[in-house]
Amino acid sequence: MKFLDIGEVAARSGMKPSALRYYEEEGLISSVSRHGLRRQFPPEVLLQLKLIAMGRSAGFSLDQIAGMFGRNGMPELSRDVFREKADEVDRQIHELTALRETLRHIANCRAPSHMECPSFRRLLDEAGQSVGKRTNAAKLK
Repeated sequence: MKFLDIGEVAARSGMKPSALRYYEEEGLISSVSRHGLRRQFPPEVLLQLKLIAMGRSAGFSLDQIAGMFGRNGMPELSRDVFREKADEVDRQIHELTALRETLRHIANCRAPSHMECPSFRRLLDEAGQSVGKRTNAAKLK
């Protein structure tokens, strides 16, 4: 098996060597040896790094991402965890869409005062309800 040194892993993954060293310190990836001072990684590290990048982009914590790997370092993905995260992303999309519409309305509204505009008041009420639901959900966790 041909191992990849840290420079090659950095080049192929697009991650800085410092990030690779950090992920190794956190136990997310493992080097298998050294060639001089350069860490050597198995080729599977590229798959692991893709999963780490996807997890980070989806908002998973490093601890949650670490839980996605089995003892052998290969992915062991819980479908329930990913369903929950997808539901959370759906909620964020809904909230961001409402926020975008409110901002667009504020920018384009022809009313003399936004507080006189029924559409603005309705959008503001909807935004307030989303914030209230999110705040209450956070308290329950």
